Amino acid sequence: MQTNVASARKRPVNLTLNEALVIQAKAYTNNLSATMESLLTEFVNSQQRAQRNRQQKADMCAADWNGVYAAIGSFADEHATL
Repeated sequence: MQTNVASARKRPVNLTLNEALVIQAKAYTNNLSATMESLLTEFVNSQQRAQRNRQQKADMCAADWNGVYAAIGSFADEHATL
């Protein structure tokens, strides 16, 4: 289920982060929440792209196998006893 991230309601969440890392990050941003949200958005988008890519590859593989079956049938057909 995808939602429009820009218009989604925001709510507080609890995260456990490395304290030293948080201190270092605060030196680079004055809005840690926005920075984390941006990084999380990039991560989610990356994972969605990877999932779509895997699905496309699986669909192409199935189409190729269906093409082979349509052209020459199944190797198991000659061994079927039914």
